[in-house]
Amino acid sequence: MPTAKIITSPVCNVTCFEQEKVARIKAELAKEEHLLPQLAELYKLLGNVTRLKILLALAHGELCVCDVSHVLGLTIAATSHQLKLLRSQGWLTMRNDGKMVYYRVHSEGLLKALKGDFCLLEERLT
Repeated sequence: MPTAKIITSPVCNVTCFEQEKVARIKAELAKEEHLLPQLAELYKLLGNVTRLKILLALAHGELCVCDVSHVLGLTIAATSHQLKLLRSQGWLTMRNDGKMVYYRVHSEGLLKALKGDFCLLEERLT
């Protein structure tokens, strides 16, 4: 039987019992580490109830800014600011029709992820 190398770390003084598993997990995390700051920013942007409401409202179809503001109960200026943040992430598209500005969801993957999050939340609450 080969002798296992004992991992020592300044973080933890307890012997690592699952050395191969820990090494495998660390290697997997290292592959995705460069994406984690972007993922954290995504969740930070989605960590706002108003922006979530906008995405869920636009999941029903295209709406003009004034209709989105009526749905939210916010001013047009406040609504436009939130729409701009979501659009800057590429999650919404915008079109002009005269003086009217319309928005729609551009990322079906995001909507799918939000629906999955609702399922997760429902499981947690039951």
